[in-house]
Amino acid sequence: MIDFSGKRGLIVGVGNQRSIAWAIAEQLHELGAELGLTYLRDPKGRFEANVRKLGDQVNASLIHECDVSSDESIAQLMEQLHSQWSDGADFLVHSVAYADHEDLSKPFSETNREGFRKAQEISAYSLLPLTDGMLPLMRKRGSGSVVSVSFIGSTLAVPNYNVMGTAKASLEASTRYLARQLGPENIRVNTISPGAIRTLAASGIKNFSEMLRVAGEHSAMLRTVTQQEVAKSTAFLLSDAASSITGQLLFADCGYSIMAN
Repeated sequence: MIDFSGKRGLIVGVGNQRSIAWAIAEQLHELGAELGLTYLRDPKGRFEANVRKLGDQVNASLIHECDVSSDESIAQLMEQLHSQWSDGADFLVHSVAYADHEDLSKPFSETNREGFRKAQEISAYSLLPLTDGMLPLMRKRGSGSVVSVSFIGSTLAVPNYNVMGTAKASLEASTRYLARQLGPENIRVNTISPGAIRTLAASGIKNFSEMLRVAGEHSAMLRTVTQQEVAKSTAFLLSDAASSITGQLLFADCGYSIMAN
């Protein structure tokens, strides 16, 4: 029932085959979407090589570097997008988050100023310039949809999630303000909140295996969510099937968020 034929959009945050962003890319490709992907430059070029290899699997029409902590890098990405997709684009997926490893393991009150700033800048603030850069392309289509990826640590004090929880809370608040701003232009902005999933990024959280165990034992469905399930829910939020939904936080966590554990 959901069809992305003739639609195109940008996915920021594909890192490897286990990432949530990659599962979303696969799902949208299967539904007919034309995709653009980004990578973060590293000294050995491994990130670029990996994303280009994955991009081939979904026939990505655009693969470009983007460091979301750099205004210049975002501007260069948008310049390429506007040149290559001059007739417009339909959606943006923001699946980017970062915090210094030490800030995820030490007591939250000991978070240093720079660590707090970095987590907010990369994980939350980056949604704003990326969305703003995509707006002219969405306006050409007469509509658009933005989905970012959060986690329940934004509202609950999850062990060892610490500064990332405050960043995700900021991301969710940003979703609501963007939705209010862009609603009159028929551009929707939502956030999806998956349950605990074993990804490369999650491995940086201390005692993540315990978090995963608890999530499975205490969810309403007595299991954890898969990347593919999150991808399907994200596709729904991006699609015309969700045309009246904006400014919302959708939990895709097998019911963990509703349980009084």
